[in-house]
Amino acid sequence: MRLTPQQVEAIRTVVREQAGPEAVVYLFGSRVDDAARGGDVDLMVELPTPVEEPALLAARIAGRISRALEERKVDVVVAAPNLMCLPIHDVARREGVRL
Repeated sequence: MRLTPQQVEAIRTVVREQAGPEAVVYLFGSRVDDAARGGDVDLMVELPTPVEEPALLAARIAGRISRALEERKVDVVVAAPNLMCLPIHDVARREGVRL
């Protein structure tokens, strides 16, 4: 995993603040591969309860994490009981690392 402990803690903090303490966050994509270089930070935030405005939540989380990680590009997908499960969610669960 190509994130420092400080970056992981910053991600966890933002997710807790924006999505609540029950949210689970997964890192997936190229940042999971220690041999890769560069790349954005791909995250899935999984919630146990329905989300009213998932796009707004994802944008808020992505923006705050990007600022905390020195403007690195951050992509966030949200998973919740009221949202359709997409292939990207399956990839994040299967290949991702829970932070």
